[in-house]
Amino acid sequence: MQIREFETLDDPALDDYARLTDVALRRAIEPEGGLYLAESLTVIGRALAAGHQPRSVLTSARWLPELEALLAGHDVPVYVGTPALLEELTGFHLHRGALASMHRPQLPDPAELLRGARRVVVIENVVDHTNIGAIFRSVAGLGADAVFVTADAADPLYRRSVRVSMGTVLQVPWTRLPEWDAARTLFTDAGFQLAALALADDAVGLREYAASAPERVAVVVGSEGDGLSRRALAAADTVVTIPMGHGVDSLNVAAAAAVALYALQV
Repeated sequence: MQIREFETLDDPALDDYARLTDVALRRAIEPEGGLYLAESLTVIGRALAAGHQPRSVLTSARWLPELEALLAGHDVPVYVGTPALLEELTGFHLHRGALASMHRPQLPDPAELLRGARRVVVIENVVDHTNIGAIFRSVAGLGADAVFVTADAADPLYRRSVRVSMGTVLQVPWTRLPEWDAARTLFTDAGFQLAALALADDAVGLREYAASAPERVAVVVGSEGDGLSRRALAAADTVVTIPMGHGVDSLNVAAAAAVALYALQV
């Protein structure tokens, strides 16, 4: 652990942590630089346990003893500043201990993730980072094996997604999916049934579907506004709906995923 104190924000080494409130800037920088940000000692610990490599860490002096234990075996620069400087740099009060710039791991091959899995979730075009993080937390807590994310969905390794997931996006295996024609073939070849969560006249109720669900199920959830695309519905083997009452037609996408996973627990 290489401790480097700073008193100004001019050091280019701090660029990874600048202007975190600018979503557009982070989207541009993180994929290009192959980085993501892990916020809090807990999340950093989970990232390290998953084998992810830190590039640097940002913190204040009070958290150095915990970081020294956490970063044992990692030769990484740790930038230490006053709470006021840290807030000026990041745009928020760094009260969870530390912020780490982490190298993004290479995403696994989708076919490899399906091999040996029984319950997985497919996220199509969900753009809210909070929903992404909440879905991953449900996947981890309710025993699904992996997550598949379409190209237009939000980044699971965006800072808010990682935080909302309590770091489970660093534990749950996940990858990006190809377009639906190729994706459907991947699932079919692996023996999965695609169960789309959507409203449809011919939809099967979740309780009925879960009572005789096949051995391998991919639960497909769609975007916050329009739900699943026509291509996703066309690729699905069956459409499943969660019966609602009191004039409510559906749940939030993250809540719907959690309910479906709970019903399908094996």
